[in-house]
Amino acid sequence: MMTPPPRRRLGHSTLELAPLVFGGNVLGWTADAQRSFALLDAFVEAGFNMIDTADAYVRFIPGHQGGESERMIGAWLAARGPAMRSRVLIATKVGLEMGPGESGLSAEYIRRAVDRSLQRLNTDYIDLYQAHRDDPQTPLEETAMVFDELVKAGKVRAIGASNFSAARLAAALQTSDRMGVTRYTSLQPGYNLMQRTDYEGELAALCARENVGVIAHSALAGGFLTGKYRSTADLGKSVRGARMGAWLDESGLRLLGVLDELAAAHGATPAAIAIAWVLARGVTAPIASATDVSQLQSLLQGASLTLSDEQIAALDQARSTRSST
Repeated sequence: MMTPPPRRRLGHSTLELAPLVFGGNVLGWTADAQRSFALLDAFVEAGFNMIDTADAYVRFIPGHQGGESERMIGAWLAARGPAMRSRVLIATKVGLEMGPGESGLSAEYIRRAVDRSLQRLNTDYIDLYQAHRDDPQTPLEETAMVFDELVKAGKVRAIGASNFSAARLAAALQTSDRMGVTRYTSLQPGYNLMQRTDYEGELAALCARENVGVIAHSALAGGFLTGKYRSTADLGKSVRGARMGAWLDESGLRLLGVLDELAAAHGATPAAIAIAWVLARGVTAPIASATDVSQLQSLLQGASLTLSDEQIAALDQARSTRSST
């Protein structure tokens, strides 16, 4: 059995999480109830503890209305009993549209949305409640006030931001400090070997300076870094495949080759190497999803791998050199 990895403090909060977060977007979508329960059981039994979801998962998929992932987690918690709730950290998000007039980060909407999430999740508190994206139409002061209200009411333990720019995250932190209210303890940016520029640089420096933990979503670039997609013929392998075509260029294929080499050297999978690379970048924990237990086990292995400086440099170089044609 795998040795559970050491846990890490998330920013300035009291939350301590293992260095891989389960991406709950698949729950109630590509993973039905039986498979979802098996995945969550295996994740927790391996010593990992944070599950990330959102109220809007998976409203963006035709035939779905949102809330499916939260309901699946709630059903799993109900089936496993009260002891399971104390073993896991539930992270969810608010802000994406859930219906006409049901979106954003206004105080009125967040108060409604949090109660709905609590009901779907079958719990009376959320460990990490995150703004799913910035809402320029709502004053930062209003959002800061209502998040602080939720923390003081015991509905939320900590708050985080997702998909914020460096300028807006800095402004939000300054606003909370000026008001003397709860500040964001974490950021959830998109970050992986294929998509680096949005996080690296100003945003990464801000998080380090302000002690903001980072749980990076899309750690496997939608599945591209698993090696599943190596030609246009592979794009039909999954519902996400259509988005992978843009990365099947010279540098993308070169990167897959380096991942293959390092996976062989470590007795791991390309996905595990991609996870280990994100962790080597100072991220608190990457977020990745799986649709079966064997996939999940390969991801968990990545949380315990250590890449050498030379191996990290090889991965960096493979992606940074692009064809001029």
